[in-house]
Amino acid sequence: MKQKEGFVLRDVCGEHVIVGEGLGTIDFGKLISLNETAAWLWRKAGEMGDFSIDSLTAALCEEYEVSPEQARADVEAMVAQWQEIGIVE
Repeated sequence: MKQKEGFVLRDVCGEHVIVGEGLGTIDFGKLISLNETAAWLWRKAGEMGDFSIDSLTAALCEEYEVSPEQARADVEAMVAQWQEIGIVE
């Protein structure tokens, strides 16, 4: 999986939001608000380029004190939301 081109994380009034920039996202018209951990996951996924549930879960466990089971559940939920709104492919 990878992030779709043109979707970037911005800090807007103290909130982490993903916005679409450029012609490829012209029909998107949404702001996606993320909490601190979700924003960290988005940045990490961008650093990885191609990412998987497993690679993001491992990274989350390395960064935060969280069990592998809880990390995987959180990553699966976040990635499912990203897929549903069409910002990853």
